[in-house]
Amino acid sequence: MNRHRRIAHLDMDAFFASVELLHYPELRGQAVVVGGRGTPPPIPQADGHRVYARLKDYVGRGVVTTSTYEARALGVFSGMGLMKSAQLAPEAILLPANFDAYRHYSRLFKAAVTSIAPRIEDRGIDEIYLDLTDIAEESEPLARRIKQAVFDATGLRCSIGITPNKLLAKIASDLEKPDGLTILSEADIPTRIWPLAARKVNGIGPKAAARLEKLGIHSIGDLAAAPPALLVEHFGPTTGRWLHRVAHGIDERPVVTESEPKSISRESTFDRDLHAKADRAELSEIFTELCQYLANDLRRKGYASRTIGIKLRYADFRAVTRDITLPHAITDAADIRKAAGECLKRVELTQRLRLLGVRASGLLPLNEVAEPAAPIQGELPF
Repeated sequence: MNRHRRIAHLDMDAFFASVELLHYPELRGQAVVVGGRGTPPPIPQADGHRVYARLKDYVGRGVVTTSTYEARALGVFSGMGLMKSAQLAPEAILLPANFDAYRHYSRLFKAAVTSIAPRIEDRGIDEIYLDLTDIAEESEPLARRIKQAVFDATGLRCSIGITPNKLLAKIASDLEKPDGLTILSEADIPTRIWPLAARKVNGIGPKAAARLEKLGIHSIGDLAAAPPALLVEHFGPTTGRWLHRVAHGIDERPVVTESEPKSISRESTFDRDLHAKADRAELSEIFTELCQYLANDLRRKGYASRTIGIKLRYADFRAVTRDITLPHAITDAADIRKAAGECLKRVELTQRLRLLGVRASGLLPLNEVAEPAAPIQGELPF
């Protein structure tokens, strides 16, 4: 481990839910769940109050986008089905997701951090890594200054972990949530890291955790004590050696301050299974909306795409993808829809669908795009 590195992981606390509470402050301290396609917005009343949807009233196959800590205390977490969540917290407030607002606050908090610590790696809408190695300020006051800058810019709280590497920083940022600040050194690994469940390591998912448990390995400390040969035997040489290293807190990955995306995509899971013919109008509207969102994403990030693809998931959970490479890169929503429509003609549309997605790859910076693509002709499946 490089003891001289100082790497931080900053994670916004219950980000989507916290943004919603900025708009609906009267819901602070309550169990609030965000998610579900078609979730109605709050209804204003003449007396200034609002009427909110309740989780128990939701009908459909939507999932939880996020939840407040009060809802999490009742067992409701992101990714859960809303109808299953309703069994745990029927009276929880249900709000529709507002991704435009989330992206706005994401830009605000990242700009605030960059003004203090410019070497950041963007890991998504609500988390970043920071390389603080070259900043001449002690870790605790520096972290508190960053946290305050985020709050001043957004009104939102975040948690920060500062350690010698990205692996440990990711774990540390979660140890004292919400509004946490955790600073760890290599000497803290046996007392602060090893007692944690093995699945706390980023990269050890549910399947790997289950396989480890069958070997009697439950905690990160158990993993650190496991013979490397045992791990290699059960997980292969690459993963086995990686498991041994991460259990000992070893991670030499740099903070990557610039990266080029390989693809940009948008997808939608339906509340009910839709059929290409019987639900043609609804599917067409969703399809057009996805292409518009994708076009906006491309322009906002400064790219055009030469390859457009689709993803379908049928009612039986079988998934298929198709793509088409164009003679010129495109950014226009109508062109994206036409190209994606060509892909749709190459898949089976006799079964009901539960998910539809559109993807742009073969990305080129806009300043390298010489001319627009020729229009693609033909009637679309929906």
